[in-house]
Amino acid sequence: MFGHTALLLFHPCVLDTAEQMGKTHKMRSSAGLMEITELTDKFTFNPKEGIDNPVMVTTEDTDSVWTLSPRLCVLKQEEGGSYGFHLRVERGLQGHIIRNVVSGGVAGRSGLQDGDRLLEVNNCYVDDVSHPEVARKITLSGQQLCLLVLDGEQYEQALSRGHDLRSLSIAHKAEGCKPPRLCHITRDPASGLGITFTPVEGEKGRFSVNLFPRGAAEQAGVCKGDQLVWMNGAKVSDLTHSALSRMMKKCGEHITILVIDSESQKNYMRQRMPILPSMAVPHNLPNRARKLHLVSGADGYGFLLRLEKKPTGRTFHVLRQIQSGSAAERAGMQDGELLLEVNGEPVETLTHGEIVDRVRLSRHQVSLTTITFKGMDFYTQLGLSPLLFCEDGVVREKESSVSAAAAEQPAQKEVDGSCKPRHCTLQKGPSGFGFHLGCFPQGPGTFVSQVAFGGSGQSAGLFEGDVVMEVNGQNVEEKYLEDVIKLVEEGGHLLFLLVREVMGDNKFKQTETHVSDTEQEEDNYEISYL
Repeated sequence: MFGHTALLLFHPCVLDTAEQMGKTHKMRSSAGLMEITELTDKFTFNPKEGIDNPVMVTTEDTDSVWTLSPRLCVLKQEEGGSYGFHLRVERGLQGHIIRNVVSGGVAGRSGLQDGDRLLEVNNCYVDDVSHPEVARKITLSGQQLCLLVLDGEQYEQALSRGHDLRSLSIAHKAEGCKPPRLCHITRDPASGLGITFTPVEGEKGRFSVNLFPRGAAEQAGVCKGDQLVWMNGAKVSDLTHSALSRMMKKCGEHITILVIDSESQKNYMRQRMPILPSMAVPHNLPNRARKLHLVSGADGYGFLLRLEKKPTGRTFHVLRQIQSGSAAERAGMQDGELLLEVNGEPVETLTHGEIVDRVRLSRHQVSLTTITFKGMDFYTQLGLSPLLFCEDGVVREKESSVSAAAAEQPAQKEVDGSCKPRHCTLQKGPSGFGFHLGCFPQGPGTFVSQVAFGGSGQSAGLFEGDVVMEVNGQNVEEKYLEDVIKLVEEGGHLLFLLVREVMGDNKFKQTETHVSDTEQEEDNYEISYL
């Protein structure tokens, strides 16, 4: 597969990227749970051309061909089981690495192999995504999972030759292939849902969409010519037209459907790839989970966390007693919401005390994912995780309040022991460095006004309110915002910052979150003030 690799080791500059040729191979396991698609990108190296090294000797006239063959593996999880592999990041190796593939398990039958590198999860490129976020995408996928992987040796070869893995991932998809859409339709009093379905002639379980012009369905994101994939949690490939019609009659005032355009559906079918809700772009979905970003004040975050038991018997971690003017209120927290995540970690399996510990360890800022009870019921009925379509909460921690507090403090050259400067190294990702800069209203100096959750800035240890002292080794305490931004841009894909916490104002001096001792209520459920 890797002909004349010795030549490359002697003279890497003569490797030439030639015409890329795509080729698709399809396989099916005996268990019926495997779908593998291979894409071949052909790179041709001609040893007769471009050689300027007199000590190089070649003995063959034929071209050497190096191929990259990513594989699409479709995993169908068995009820109550696991996928049967581990995902790891290992010292000295790059990429998300597949390990401990269980022989005869779901992953093994899908074609996953030990050492494979993960390129995509459910059509989403993840090679440059943080490991926790990749693991989260896999966990939220549900019973089916589509992974695009590359053999470990090929992955290392591709990196050493400077091959663009994102381009390889894009080339695996057919040109113009679009993701499915998950659309929530609310009945219009006059025109109803504004949609009907027609069976595709000669193809069982396939239905095309018919729309009423400017009707409820069209306004919810459904397009003319779309194909119906899924309705209210049920795959329509398992339904007859009469069964589908009965579902429509029973849907009431709302209906949630998964649709895709006909050309994209053909591409998915050619690759034998299932069309999953976890791949979808949400349209008009109600009651979505929200990520709230809180920066603690002198009195903590200003809400109560309570473990409550509902009539169904299930227990939830519920947010209560939002204090007026608190960080929780400014972040948009609502009384009675359920807590789903702390700093991206699901709380479903955590105890009350463990959640409090997570918040305490977050110091003076924390990210909480919440949802209403109504929202939890909605996604549970659809059979979907509410975390799949989480949206960023309205940022109510106004930058002006941070600026005002920071403005009261002149740029200080000396820092006491509690606010020692910190070095933060950031690598630019798909969404940039993952933070925003703000400036003091009157005079020079900049500070971190917002840190994107899960971004490079958060990973590097930046906090909202941090004062920027140096950018790439150059002092910027007396520079204005536009000059600092220019220095950041000139640094390329790596950024070295020296920052310190805001000092002086009482509400910034408190660096530890105030969390009261956990109390026990009469019904033996736990409650903590945060």
